[in-house]
Amino acid sequence: MSTFGVIFRVTTYGESHGKSVGCIVDNCPPGLSLVESDIQTQLSRRRPGQSDLTTPRDEKDLVAIQSGTEHGITLGTPIGLIVPNQDQRPHDYSETDLYPRPSHADWTYLQKYGVKASSGGGRASARETIGRVAAGAIAEKYLKLVYGAEIVAFVSSVSNIAMPFIQYENEERAFPQDFWDFLNNITRVEVDKDPVRCPDKETSEKMKERIILAKEAKDSVGGTVTCVIRNVPPGLGEPCFDKLEAKLAHAMLSIPATKGFEIGSGFKGTTLLGHQHNDPWVKKNEKDILGTKTNNSGGIQGGITNGENIYFRVAFKPPATISQEQATATYNGDSGVLAARGRHDPCVVPRAVPIVESMAALVIMDALMIQNSRKTTASLLPSIRDLPPSMLGAVQNNFKSK
Repeated sequence: MSTFGVIFRVTTYGESHGKSVGCIVDNCPPGLSLVESDIQTQLSRRRPGQSDLTTPRDEKDLVAIQSGTEHGITLGTPIGLIVPNQDQRPHDYSETDLYPRPSHADWTYLQKYGVKASSGGGRASARETIGRVAAGAIAEKYLKLVYGAEIVAFVSSVSNIAMPFIQYENEERAFPQDFWDFLNNITRVEVDKDPVRCPDKETSEKMKERIILAKEAKDSVGGTVTCVIRNVPPGLGEPCFDKLEAKLAHAMLSIPATKGFEIGSGFKGTTLLGHQHNDPWVKKNEKDILGTKTNNSGGIQGGITNGENIYFRVAFKPPATISQEQATATYNGDSGVLAARGRHDPCVVPRAVPIVESMAALVIMDALMIQNSRKTTASLLPSIRDLPPSMLGAVQNNFKSK
């Protein structure tokens, strides 16, 4: 499907070498200040041609708002966003008339639809993510304005080169103590200081060397992106099948080239004992608001946010388009050799950072609107003030009438 979300719904459109790409955003709250520059920042972070570590395709990815706003204010009606494709080179893909490219969607799209885009990856191209990033920027503005939410992603590994916290090994805990301080304080400004978008300088230099080495060999490398979401209110997420981590996994694994997702302690948590992994509750402030002493759960318990930082990691495979000659087969099954001519990223993870952030924003925004609709309708009911403490707990119940 090309639509994501239940209430805050985003539908993307466009192919990699078509006239344009973009999206329609349904149910954005009315009254939000919104102009193109609010969206352009993230699109510029995603666009190609940023450095010698990315594809040389020259696209400015300039967005135009087509509908849903007036005088810079959202109307509550569908927001239409369009980004023209300027640097199209469909002739670079003439070999795909004969060969389904290795590890691309050429063959699978043909099996599904009986027809496919004649150039590039079509809907399977990463250019489809422009609509996601544009919509995510709108969601993120609302989340920041109303809740002070912050979403920051960064490159945590390239090939076998990783930031220290990933390589950390300890029998009693999943991450070193300074990892939690890092998640609390990391900013996009720090992330963007380096073209690799890894905020650890020593690790970043090694990553850069590895990416350039792959590029010179006409090859590619994969990596991981880690993301933290701060200041998310508790109570978001829908048991049982729409748990928030499940929605995040859905969102992240829908991004092109993704191959894995883990949240909180992830696979490292499987090596710990229960008493080491559990997150004890503690009083966090003078309002008797509870929080957790540790955060191995990644801010989500029972599929519902607990108010702590949400953090997760997404794995990206090496880009499938490489300029090396590869032994493969034609659509008819005849053996042959293919050397792709299309422009490509030797490693997608630096440009994937804003895509991960945007998809995270869409998940949180949709979950927030679902929860707020529940709270509003419940608040209209007669008071449930007299229920036993075992049902209400020691704190004010969210659904109690005022």
